[in-house]
Amino acid sequence: MGVYNRAPLEVERGQGVRLWSADGTEYLDCVSGISTNALGHANPKLVAALKAQADKLWHVSNIFKIPGQDALADDLCAKSFADVVFFTNSGTEAVECALKTARKFHVANGQPERIDIYGFDGSFHGRTYGAINAAANPSYTEGFGPKMEGFHQLVWGDKEALTAAFENPNTAAIILEPVQGEGGCRATPDADLRWMREMADQYGVLIIFDEVQCGMGRTGKLWAHEWAGMTPDIMAVAKALGGGFPIGACLSTAEAAKGMTVGAHGSTFGGNPLAMAVGKAAFDEVSSDAILNNVNEVAGYLKQQLHGLAERFPDVIVEVRGKGLLLGVKLVPNNREFMGWARDEAKLLVAGGGDNLVRILPPLNITLDEAREAVEKFETACEFARAKMAG
Repeated sequence: MGVYNRAPLEVERGQGVRLWSADGTEYLDCVSGISTNALGHANPKLVAALKAQADKLWHVSNIFKIPGQDALADDLCAKSFADVVFFTNSGTEAVECALKTARKFHVANGQPERIDIYGFDGSFHGRTYGAINAAANPSYTEGFGPKMEGFHQLVWGDKEALTAAFENPNTAAIILEPVQGEGGCRATPDADLRWMREMADQYGVLIIFDEVQCGMGRTGKLWAHEWAGMTPDIMAVAKALGGGFPIGACLSTAEAAKGMTVGAHGSTFGGNPLAMAVGKAAFDEVSSDAILNNVNEVAGYLKQQLHGLAERFPDVIVEVRGKGLLLGVKLVPNNREFMGWARDEAKLLVAGGGDNLVRILPPLNITLDEAREAVEKFETACEFARAKMAG
């Protein structure tokens, strides 16, 4: 189906932070499969885990016990707020599970009328029906029938409206990305996240965090909400959890998940042995001190350098945003055009984003030397953009 507006680039292979096209051209990849290839392309540890499991067992479905699920779930719970995990194949499936879990919680509490779920403008939660209604971006919901009942949108940063949402007796949950990805790399202030936790506890509302993009070490801590010193009730993760292999997970406290009893949810492929083997290897690496320390070091350098470029190219760069290695650069020229200039003129791959910005999402194990190369290439793209705009 013609649903993708693809770049004119046919990729053939990758290694670390680099990609090569079919014609042999080398690119520095600061897209990372949209924040997914957290350990770079063809990471030896992930390749070895996949090959070892592929020789033993691929799929049995969830009618049987899968030991790899227990191993990865134990790791996720040990290094998060969660008590239980449901494995999926993608981030949007993890979000879907989170939404169902929240509503089932209130049913289990004898309050089935509590179905209202509040999201925020600029958010992105995936492409399933529940996910697109939770985000309510018109470009994703138009043409797919009436809006689903119980989903509402708030303006990001509107504390008065959010207060009213918490006070609504029919509210089931609030869903948000602690750091928005596609919506424009906006980070919710830590103080606001702590206030949300207090309000949620006061009014019996669940907090769902979508850390599909901003979680798994991307901000310099394993989970983005750790910076605020608070926790959600339910969290969706994916992308970097498999390092490029399709996997997602819905994490929850035991209390929030008490409505998810036998038969309430399921998946044929979710948590299959291949995904669990790669996910375990990826999680072991990404959750290590070495990777998280590297993210903070490289992120500090990149942000400093990008601010320097913003001062030198005020006719090109409006603002630098983001947290850790989820960086956004708001532009004067059209962001899609700039992405093409970076690709063709500097051999640098960057991702698009809302509010006319480009996202810089390198692997979490990118070196300082590779980060310097990325800055040099981004500067080349800025110089080309300046010339094009002047022309």
